[in-house]
Amino acid sequence: MPSISELTIYPIKSCAGIAVSQATVTEAGLRFNGVHDREWMLVDLQGQFISQREFPLMARVQCTITNQHLQVDFDGMTSLLLAINNSATPLNNIPVVIWDFALNADDAGDVAAAWFSQVLGTACRLVRFSAHVQRFANTEWTGATLAPTRFSDGYPLLLISEASLEDLNQKAVNQGRSAVPMNRFRPNIVIDGIDAFEEDYAASFDVSNRLQLRPVKPCPRCPMPAVDQKTGIVGANPVDILQPYRANPIVDGEITFGMNVIVDSGAGATIAIGDEVQISIAF
Repeated sequence: MPSISELTIYPIKSCAGIAVSQATVTEAGLRFNGVHDREWMLVDLQGQFISQREFPLMARVQCTITNQHLQVDFDGMTSLLLAINNSATPLNNIPVVIWDFALNADDAGDVAAAWFSQVLGTACRLVRFSAHVQRFANTEWTGATLAPTRFSDGYPLLLISEASLEDLNQKAVNQGRSAVPMNRFRPNIVIDGIDAFEEDYAASFDVSNRLQLRPVKPCPRCPMPAVDQKTGIVGANPVDILQPYRANPIVDGEITFGMNVIVDSGAGATIAIGDEVQISIAF
């Protein structure tokens, strides 16, 4: 029976993820101990989001969730503590842009801005997704469903199977290249027990009869999988290996790996590693 083998939450967009054994699935993505996936994001002084695409060393910014704070660490720096519950703190709302979507976000303050500016070597600010703002996935792909998301690239969840990565890595090894870990592709949910790329053909994923997820769009891959998530060093892009057989016509021939997923029913359920997943195939 297919099952969940990995769960990962990324509190700050493009920074290191946190592997968890269980998480709550909200309509807008995973939540763990009061922290939501992609709840924070870095922006330049014009409000444009920044990511590993421009600053690959963001991969080395580590996050730890404590009882009251998100602790952020980088080599040789004093830890930055971000209050998880800051409802009593006056917030400065600033305009930001993620891809083509403009919204207002809560500025995390000058201390956080100075900390990240020193890490990246460029002036930037940290923002948090505002409780007063809504952002939805593209209805061209979700249909009648309004699927909320925070600072993800566009969808609340990304799902990949272990077999898909194994297929890629076998081809890499056959070409004399090194295998890569799953974290290069930054999924939220990894499942095992299915064939390579079977997730592409799923109509739904039913997790332990309490949560139904619907894949809505294959995930086009950008240069980020070239970034070693431990070192922040850019190397050969494993997406190159996918080019001969993973160009997807439904996204204008882009190379895809993994599926963007939304919640159809059961939002608020807790899922865990080892939970069984029943897959309905779209015919």
